[in-house]
Amino acid sequence: MSDPISCADGKLRSGCQTRGVGAAGGALLCLLLVAPPSALSAQSPLPPLREQAAIRMQWLRYRLDSVLPGLMRTHGIQMWVVCGREYNEDPAFFSLVAPTSSSMGRRTILVFFDRGAGQPLERLNLGYGGPFYRAVRDTALARAAGSWGADRFTLLRRVIDERNPASIAVDISADDAFADGLSAGDFEQLQAALGPEWMARVRHADGLVLDYLAVRAPGMLEWERRLMEIAHQIIATAFSREVITPGVTRADDVAWWARQRLNDLGLDTWFMPYVTVQRRGVNGDTLQNPVVLPGDVLHIDFGISAMGLRTDTQHMAYVLQAGETAPPPGLLAAMRNTNRLQDIVMAELRPARSGNDVLEASLAAMRAAGITGTVYSHPVGDHGHAAGAYIGLFDRQERSSGRGEVRVLPDTWYSIELQATTPVAEWDNQPVAVYEEEDAALDAGGATHWILRRQTDFHLVR
Repeated sequence: MSDPISCADGKLRSGCQTRGVGAAGGALLCLLLVAPPSALSAQSPLPPLREQAAIRMQWLRYRLDSVLPGLMRTHGIQMWVVCGREYNEDPAFFSLVAPTSSSMGRRTILVFFDRGAGQPLERLNLGYGGPFYRAVRDTALARAAGSWGADRFTLLRRVIDERNPASIAVDISADDAFADGLSAGDFEQLQAALGPEWMARVRHADGLVLDYLAVRAPGMLEWERRLMEIAHQIIATAFSREVITPGVTRADDVAWWARQRLNDLGLDTWFMPYVTVQRRGVNGDTLQNPVVLPGDVLHIDFGISAMGLRTDTQHMAYVLQAGETAPPPGLLAAMRNTNRLQDIVMAELRPARSGNDVLEASLAAMRAAGITGTVYSHPVGDHGHAAGAYIGLFDRQERSSGRGEVRVLPDTWYSIELQATTPVAEWDNQPVAVYEEEDAALDAGGATHWILRRQTDFHLVR
């Protein structure tokens, strides 16, 4: 099949031709990929890696200087210790260090110490140093250590003895993976090094870790919007005759095309895209990798990973039958129900509310509007299913402990993920689920808005 956004030789460059993608397709993506404002490379929709690192360093400086100190005081933590080893990194690590950092090495211990109001946090890296951290080393101690990195705990004890922190937070959590980065082996060595006196001051850092990872830095939004534009355009092409030949193309062919397209652009995904099919006379989306036929309703789940950010998008498409120029009215009504449910969740998503509160209010408003659906929205940002409040789960539409009780914060992003199921008259009142997922932002004042835009009409495969 032809490549909708490439020149004849398969390379992206100025003047590339788009073929049959339509107004929502290749022309805009060609412009975005070849000549966006920052003069991007003809081979990638992103700037060179060195420029990407410089941009991400600005974000890191802001989060370390302007976000973390306030959060430590809010959560009553004077010292935060983040510890891990190569191939067993703490989940928070890569959001705390330079984007050029590839691992925690033989062992890395980061220490953040609040020296008091009006003073910046002290940031220490025991062993390695690096941008924004002061290195703490003892070469003789390292040579004498019985195993690689074992000296770090002796160094940590020295740091604690010198500073006498009232509280020491470590990443242990029964509820959340992001805050559970301290391995059992490292915890045993931590206990041995600190002893009973200091261990009595150790507490879990759950809330601090989740809030730090959730809050977005200025400048991130522009790049998230660019990535979402790319996601929308790839989906628009995937759901077109550029990729789908009805009666020939299978659902998995479409998913693999989308993933390959990301790879060709030098981008990555954080999960395997997938495509499902709903068909008149077939119960739900139970078809397993079917050949796509006229009259089918298609759904894709697709996410991009780049610049230390993630996107998460779900869109719907309809395969036109002979003589059709639009989906049947019943399907259009189903799309409107899902859009209405999106409006409801966006209106209920407000700072200081728990994810459970948002879920309950959204479901009550949904039922009052006569809509049948489910809400399973989640934070997005440094990770795809990111730190922050969970607003329902696909298979759990009631209050839940853990992430359901986490509070919504300003300056955070959410994937508004949900579905509404509507009987379609033209399908003999067979229920059709319209799945939608778009990323939204809460600004500093707590107002919500779509980062890019949402889908209001089916993609059409002609």
